Amino acid sequence: MAKIGQFIYPWGNGHYSRMIRLNEKLKEMGDNEFHYFSKGDIYKKLLEKFPDEKESIHEVLMPTPIDGKFGPSLTKSMLNFLLPVDENKPLVTQISSYLKDEAKLYNKIGFDLVINDGDMGSNVLAKRRSITSLFVTNQFKPKLWKSRLYFKPALEFVAKQISKASKILVADTEPPYTMCEYNLNFTKEAREKVIYVGHFANVKKIEKSEKSDLEKLVSDSVYGYWMRTGNKSTNDGTGERYEEAFHQSEMKNEKRIVSHARNDPSIDRVLDKDGKEYSISEAYEKKIDWVQIDKGFLSEQEKDTVVGFCKYSVVNGSHTVMGEILGSHAKPIIGIPIYDEHTNQIEWAKEKKLGLFAQNRVQIVGAVKEMYEDYEEFADSVKEFSRNFNGNGVNNTATIVSEILEDKK
Repeated sequence: MAKIGQFIYPWGNGHYSRMIRLNEKLKEMGDNEFHYFSKGDIYKKLLEKFPDEKESIHEVLMPTPIDGKFGPSLTKSMLNFLLPVDENKPLVTQISSYLKDEAKLYNKIGFDLVINDGDMGSNVLAKRRSITSLFVTNQFKPKLWKSRLYFKPALEFVAKQISKASKILVADTEPPYTMCEYNLNFTKEAREKVIYVGHFANVKKIEKSEKSDLEKLVSDSVYGYWMRTGNKSTNDGTGERYEEAFHQSEMKNEKRIVSHARNDPSIDRVLDKDGKEYSISEAYEKKIDWVQIDKGFLSEQEKDTVVGFCKYSVVNGSHTVMGEILGSHAKPIIGIPIYDEHTNQIEWAKEKKLGLFAQNRVQIVGAVKEMYEDYEEFADSVKEFSRNFNGNGVNNTATIVSEILEDKK
């Protein structure tokens, strides 16, 4: 029985969703001992996901950026490098402390293999102990925009830590269909370790049940699917930009479904063109001519229906989400970025005619108009991309894990 560590970076949900899908596959393949590491909301999710494995779930205080209004606060995060900010100890202290904690767990557990999704420090600890490490990522020295070039030294440091992994697994399709291409600038040392395993897409077949009132309400409608994703600041920042666009006169009759990615039923509502509010069931029963549906959390079946029938999707540029929309569902996007990582991926998609880029309410409204005007061109490009999309990252990574463990026997 092999001991496998899964180190999950706690910023956003993409790292978590990838590792959970991989974990399910690995458990199907053999009876191994798994240990999970993260902090904050992701640590809580792990406890909820694996109630019978609490002794194998470890809270490690991995350093993360400091939240701002729209994603991380650049000013506060920079000050925090050497100074305490908002109850966060200086970053140099955080790094030293968390590595000491991880090192103790490394020594106590004695791993045969570690899989690090975003936690670069674990690569260093694994190399020092001659433990095979797999680093799962969709960025390496990403392209920075002019206003943020002061982050370049930090990127160099991060790149060196990533390069200490035994293998670097890029969760994307091989070139020329790599949507995170502008987020990948590998050094010669790192390039020799890179394997494009594919997106960690959800390939599970959804068992269909009776349609919900939401599914019935949206049938035969032309609408956009507006996704709010990420941690609190990213989700809130995305939502604020959406609302600014919705209040423009040009959007008065543009139907949209807004998914909030929050398991809070109080969010659920339907608005008609006069701004009158209804519950989803009431709107369906009364056959309301709706313009906006807000849903806290879509079931897998509802999500599949909503994405399947939408005209386009509006996203913040999350790699996981873009893979799902462009690759798995072949729908064009309008991207409204929060981070440089998002900007790079949306710019790539725009160049490939897979969607449009927008940053403010005027640009968003213009993008919606352009989406309809050039829809056939976008639809054809997305279909071509989807045909070449590799969503088999889970199975490909599981095969690599299996081969490594077999070689250790």
